[in-house]
Amino acid sequence: MKKTLLVMLMGMFVFSSYAQTTKEVEVSNAEKFSTSSGALIKKDYLEIGDIKGAKVQVVKFQDLISDKSTSAIKFEYEVKSSYSTDTKQALLDVDEIDGLMKSIKIMQEKIFPSTSENYSEVIYRSRGGFEAGCYWSKGKWTTYLKLEKYDGKSYVFLSQEDFTTLYSFLEQAKGKL
Repeated sequence: MKKTLLVMLMGMFVFSSYAQTTKEVEVSNAEKFSTSSGALIKKDYLEIGDIKGAKVQVVKFQDLISDKSTSAIKFEYEVKSSYSTDTKQALLDVDEIDGLMKSIKIMQEKIFPSTSENYSEVIYRSRGGFEAGCYWSKGKWTTYLKLEKYDGKSYVFLSQEDFTTLYSFLEQAKGKL
């Protein structure tokens, strides 16, 4: 009896420690829509532009059975290594676009002109894990996009001027949603 209880306790401990190390899965509303079971999904891709190798597109999803639809902005970036190529991607929901645009403006107007005595980070994060931000290090602000939350290889490093281009792409994309 004691051995059985001991084995059960050890099993519960191992299971609970495993459960704590798994990554939380974050997906956008558009991704939830496009992967719903029992749906026949049509995807239309509209090219917006390219920024430092990251493609920016509008994706329109339509369920051909229920005739419901949604749209999102898609960021896609190919990471090349010596043996393979891996595609990183992120979807930004329609209701998140204005927040990203406002964040870019704040970074351009308030953050980039400032300096810091310490390492600092400024980050916009979407519900799907996409990030746009900057950090102060070695006497300058470095800007970036991060397409996948738990993937250090999904960074796209930008210049401050590239944020102006990104803002322009977001304006174009809003017009095509």
